[in-house]
Amino acid sequence: MAGDVEKPDLQWRIVGGLVGLAVGFASKKVLTFAWEKTTGKKPPANADSPDVSLGEAIAYAVVMGLGMEVARIIATRAAAKRWQSWKAAAQDLKD
Repeated sequence: MAGDVEKPDLQWRIVGGLVGLAVGFASKKVLTFAWEKTTGKKPPANADSPDVSLGEAIAYAVVMGLGMEVARIIATRAAAKRWQSWKAAAQDLKD
């Protein structure tokens, strides 16, 4: 049932948020570098600008959106597994 879902504890929410911020920052840097190496030019500063072709704007949005979300999911899942193992180890020490 919906009421039976366990809420994440405050500590994990803080850690998960920090992981998300760090991964977002790092993945944007990596994807920007990859864009420059692949296309030979800087990513569009403003994809809404009429100076940027529609194809380039859409491609950039897809690459950045998909790349950042995949990186976030992978990092958050890895951090969650590590967090659960730490909590289990801490619980074993208490018992």
